[in-house]
Amino acid sequence: MSKVEIFLTREEEQAVVEAIRLAETATSGEIRVHIEKTTAIDPYERALEVFHQLNMHETQLKNGVLIYVAVKDRAFVICGDQGINTLVPTDFWETTKEIMGAHFKNGNFKQGLIDGITKAGDQLKTYFPYLEGDTNELSNEISKG
Repeated sequence: MSKVEIFLTREEEQAVVEAIRLAETATSGEIRVHIEKTTAIDPYERALEVFHQLNMHETQLKNGVLIYVAVKDRAFVICGDQGINTLVPTDFWETTKEIMGAHFKNGNFKQGLIDGITKAGDQLKTYFPYLEGDTNELSNEISKG
């Protein structure tokens, strides 16, 4: 099995997808998780590439959030589109990363992802609350590279 396949069990993946679904019930924002074995470039730059490959930059309100993980590199990045980035406190993504990183250091990847998703969802809900007629613009499934 590759490092991507053993990062989360099938049940853990489903718990992460459910966390995304729950977070998005209160917001028009979109959250995605992308997991891949490694990256040949800077993890942040790779996360931006994936952000565009997943068409996250095309959300109506520019309020997508990507959690990118390069398993072998032991690196992860959280990046938001311009709509959310201009509104959250300047240290928001860094404090979210710290919470996730504490879980990751203990090997609890599922809980780290869920806590990051929940925290991102709370901010999205604050600035982009769910409005009647909102549609889920992007898949909640974990993408893999």
